[in-house]
Amino acid sequence: MKYLVMVQGTQADYEGMRGKASAHAPAWSEQELQAMYAYMGAINDDLSETGELVDGQGLAEPAQTRLVGLGEDGRMVITDGPYGETKEVLAGYWVLECESLERVTEIAERVVRCPGPQGAMTYPVVIRPILDGSGDL
Repeated sequence: MKYLVMVQGTQADYEGMRGKASAHAPAWSEQELQAMYAYMGAINDDLSETGELVDGQGLAEPAQTRLVGLGEDGRMVITDGPYGETKEVLAGYWVLECESLERVTEIAERVVRCPGPQGAMTYPVVIRPILDGSGDL
């Protein structure tokens, strides 16, 4: 079974990782940032070794986002980021091939424990089964 495992964040979190503290996120030190990258890298390495990793990527900050939609008049409305500081967005994801929901939940529990600076928000990890081509799980 394939699963999408998603981590969330905010524009303020990305700015904090660049060393800019705000009321919504602390500034990360270089050591804290490197510890986070090492932790996530170890998860990726382990998932590659077990053959469970299909894909996984961190995503650019919300300020680099573009929204494309339809206005009430039916015309295209294109809006650039950023979103409001407290609005959560998809910050990164993994596509995993796991034998069970229990196994992917173990992986998500590991992701939630990622190190960061004191006061950093801890977001839940979202797990969604990926439908196969027939619409079945």
